[in-house]
Amino acid sequence: MQRANYYTVEPELMTYLINQEALIKQKVEASFGLTIWELLKLRASQLNQCAYCLAMHSKQALEYGESINRIIALNAWQDTPLYNEKERAALALCEKLTLSQNIDDDFYLVLAELFDQPSLVTLTVAINAINSWNRMVKMFKPTVEFNER
Repeated sequence: MQRANYYTVEPELMTYLINQEALIKQKVEASFGLTIWELLKLRASQLNQCAYCLAMHSKQALEYGESINRIIALNAWQDTPLYNEKERAALALCEKLTLSQNIDDDFYLVLAELFDQPSLVTLTVAINAINSWNRMVKMFKPTVEFNER
């Protein structure tokens, strides 16, 4: 079955999402960096089982200088020393938001120690954005293309 091509069916809405990504990228670069952003995209996509986004963001992460070992270990990030404190906090937030879990005051304070207020807003919007993309892809199932080295 051929599903709708969301880019051609609603180009105005898709332009909005693409422009949002460009703005998020600007904010991310100014606050916590592209590496954490790609890790968040990958982790949310793992949790949402979105193969299309895993393929896309694995490639993007490598282009931004991420290591293959850190990409492979991401599903078990809590059990490996490959991620620093800031990355761990961002990944924990990603999991909590993606899985609709509570953000209690203690966890918020941990985040606030590592990220300033604008960065916390950017983190939250970035995580919400990848979850939105994951859901678009789950609905319309574009062709997945993994790029082998």
